[in-house]
Amino acid sequence: QVQLVESGGGLVQAGGSLRLSCVGSESIFSVNVMEWYRQAPGKERELVASISGDSTNYADSVKGRFIISRGDAKNTVYLEMNNLEPDDTGVYYCYIKWGDHRFTTWARGTQVTVSS
Repeated sequence: QVQLVESGGGLVQAGGSLRLSCVGSESIFSVNVMEWYRQAPGKERELVASISGDSTNYADSVKGRFIISRGDAKNTVYLEMNNLEPDDTGVYYCYIKWGDHRFTTWARGTQVTVSS
């Protein structure tokens, strides 16, 4: 069964940090791109960060504060979030494109709440 399992969300005060983890099942192969999206209440889902090979990209709103990285374990990606702001509040989703760009998989999402 193909799935992504996230962990690390929670409630944090502004200025704090959280680290999100996403682990894909063993059946996933040839991962091309791993990304983190978020969706705030009443807003559309937006791309936060992506990693493909050694290349990373970030939304302007998180540059300098968030770091996306691949784990040593297969099919693992992290999102280190520092200096969090209330506007970072939302449900964060891990997303991968794999199988030589033939398949995509979404995780269920993890809630991140930043209090002011």
